[in-house]
Amino acid sequence: MPSNQIDPTKWVDQYSDYLFNYTIARVNDREMAQDLISETFLAGLKSMKNFKGEASERTWLISILKRKIIDHYRKSNSKKGKAEVHINYKDDESEGDWLEERVADPFDKTAEDQIQNEELGEAIYHCLSKLPEKQGSIFRMKTIDGFDTETICNEFDITPSNFWVIIHRARTAMASCMEKSWF
Repeated sequence: MPSNQIDPTKWVDQYSDYLFNYTIARVNDREMAQDLISETFLAGLKSMKNFKGEASERTWLISILKRKIIDHYRKSNSKKGKAEVHINYKDDESEGDWLEERVADPFDKTAEDQIQNEELGEAIYHCLSKLPEKQGSIFRMKTIDGFDTETICNEFDITPSNFWVIIHRARTAMASCMEKSWF
């Protein structure tokens, strides 16, 4: 398969667990996380023709998911509950104005995007630093670095059930801290 080709028939099997873990750590709501992942897959299907193969399929889907999460919080934090993110674009084949139609070019960032990403990153790392050392390390390895459960359990000599308890506690603490320091 050429590097710019993707296979959406394998997305659920290959990426849904990773996307769910990524999302639940940020929204702390199982149903909302599942909805955001469904929206991500749908947006990916709609914008498949724009996939250039410059990043992995998973990275591309995560970039779509990040925008979905930001949109979710913008909507829930807007006074009217109807905030929309409007992105205009024009390329050789088409012209459009909705995020679902195209994943933003990572090199086409506005100053506001850059500041917001830096502030979010600082808030995440601030909250990570508040976690107990072992809990923070395990959470970072799973959620940020993308290590699988077995690798982390072997590294820390813990059982999978202990691992999930640690992850749950870390997510709860992170969500609470992010609510105070970011949202």
